[in-house]
Amino acid sequence: MRVQAGHRRIATVAVTVLVFVALLLVGTSVQVPYVALGPGPTVNTLGEVDKTPVVDIQGAPTDPTTGHLNLTTVSVTDRLSLFQSIGMWMSGTYTLEPREKVFPPDQTADQVRQENQQQMTGSEDSATIAALRHLGRPTKLVVGVVADGGPATGVLRPGDQVVAVAGTPVSTSAQMQAAVRGRVPKSQLPVEIVRDGVRQTVTVTLGSRPDDPKVGYLGVTPEVVNGDPSLKIDYNVGDIGGPSAGMMLSLAVIDRLSPGELTHGKFIAGTGTITDDGQVGPIGGITHKTRAARDAGATVFLVPDRNCAEATGDAPDGLELVKVTTLDSALSALDDIGAGRPAPHC
Repeated sequence: MRVQAGHRRIATVAVTVLVFVALLLVGTSVQVPYVALGPGPTVNTLGEVDKTPVVDIQGAPTDPTTGHLNLTTVSVTDRLSLFQSIGMWMSGTYTLEPREKVFPPDQTADQVRQENQQQMTGSEDSATIAALRHLGRPTKLVVGVVADGGPATGVLRPGDQVVAVAGTPVSTSAQMQAAVRGRVPKSQLPVEIVRDGVRQTVTVTLGSRPDDPKVGYLGVTPEVVNGDPSLKIDYNVGDIGGPSAGMMLSLAVIDRLSPGELTHGKFIAGTGTITDDGQVGPIGGITHKTRAARDAGATVFLVPDRNCAEATGDAPDGLELVKVTTLDSALSALDDIGAGRPAPHC
């Protein structure tokens, strides 16, 4: 009987060890279909990355700047084991999201990275134009892409400067789209352009929008470009993608090309997309970005108004959340902060 009891104890210990080893193997080797999102790097848009200015301006006098206007990012940790995912979730610093939300199953990781980089490039272009428009520097609304076989094919060309649509002066993509909106298919649309230095009016017979056959369709993608060929503005943000750095880059351009300092000696951080006419849009991962900013030393964070509710739900201590809707409102808020006046808060 004692021998049998001893055998049972040995068997129990052996089974326990095997189960423990199996769980250990599963927990450390099996990947879960989630990614961990957390605070990412912050970059001072008034500073340098790898000894190169983040905002590099050539062809115009620049004003010396100091202080911080930091863009913020969200880190993504992929290929998590079961134990890693549990540990990161329990830390309170990270959130878990289904992997397919970050890496769609119909795209490779390289395709996702390329898309993020394209979004960053578009954000940089919009940041430049929004800043130049605020500063009153020359910009041009041009035809970027003409859809193959679309209504404008053979009438408008890439690079044509668009001056007016149906008699309405236009200088932004939104204004051009608004001038076309509401017109019906097969209607004649006069477009005033400058081509090869010659001002002229061409007429496009509108087609039907693919998604709404009752709405007129021009078939071009407009874009606003720098109107001063001697002025060159380049960006060096390192390995950062996506559109959410636009507002902070635009503020840095304005700070460099205008007298005084937007920061007024404070450590400012923020986030937000931007359009060529200065509209600030919402982003993802706001609470991770506010935490990253506070950890870096920021005391003021510029928040797109549509992110305010989420941002205030988990705001780090010592970080003032300032609500912005446009580039002008961000500049006004910074002036208020510098003068000791109340700024719009989330």
